[in-house]
Amino acid sequence: MNLSSVNGTLIVVGTENNTFTSAVTKNVIVVALCISINYINGTLVHTFRKHQIFNMNPRYILFIHLVINDILQLALSTLLHIISYTLYTISASFCLILLTIAIITTFNTPLNLAGMAVECYIAVCIPLRHGQICTVKKIYILIGLIWVVSAFTILPDLFVLLATEPLQFFNSKVSCSRDYVFKSTYSMKKRDASHIICLVLVWLTIQYTYLRILFAAKGASVHIKKARNTILLHGFQLLLCMFIYARPVFEQGLLYFFPDQPYAIRFASYVTVQIMPRLVSPIVYGLRDHTFRRYVRRYVLCGVNICDNPEKVTM
Repeated sequence: MNLSSVNGTLIVVGTENNTFTSAVTKNVIVVALCISINYINGTLVHTFRKHQIFNMNPRYILFIHLVINDILQLALSTLLHIISYTLYTISASFCLILLTIAIITTFNTPLNLAGMAVECYIAVCIPLRHGQICTVKKIYILIGLIWVVSAFTILPDLFVLLATEPLQFFNSKVSCSRDYVFKSTYSMKKRDASHIICLVLVWLTIQYTYLRILFAAKGASVHIKKARNTILLHGFQLLLCMFIYARPVFEQGLLYFFPDQPYAIRFASYVTVQIMPRLVSPIVYGLRDHTFRRYVRRYVLCGVNICDNPEKVTM
């Protein structure tokens, strides 16, 4: 049996019950979903880069950072999934690189959602100071801080690993699993503590911004109501993030009712928890936002010959 995981979630492969045909089918499904979702997200990134209306707007900068982060996270998650089915073990050094980036990008998501919720709160509740607080420069500084904070959740584990493992370990081949590579008691406890602290703080931030915007919504402004709904969607995305950490418990619960379907359950939970949440961002923002939808639709309708004026595209 071989295991592959990010954040303690498991993919079980390599047993007689998991046939070659089943393994190929699962990998084809995963790769197809990854390519489709990343193509959609790539279209959003291309649209952002081509138009100054987006890359000078703090809200869209935070959004596109979330999209790019999703692209990286999904690509790495899919790669680890395929490795678990094909190579089984890889170089420990290469595995550490993959796991480090995958863990950081996974941790980035809730922090980015909190930043987007705060920006929305400032735009609605402190509109006169929004231009001073949410400048493009400050948003890029915030994005840098998000990566630094996320990196600090895994760097101590790397230092512990360097201090406790012999040099031969880094030249050996291992099953690329966080629980297997970072297996010290300290790393396990720190991982759980950092997840709980992060999710609680982000959840409180989203709750606070939602309640403040909800009180402001008494003015019945369409803009304020839209902002309130956006914060609700941030909360929904945060719930999807939390499912990643609750995945083992979720799988155990399903295995209790369907004990003869362990591989189907784990594959289904992997697709549901690791892949499908990456589709939320383009649906929520790329299609829901009127301005972004107009420019994305421009590329869809015009194809390779990009229209010179997006306003000419029929809405």
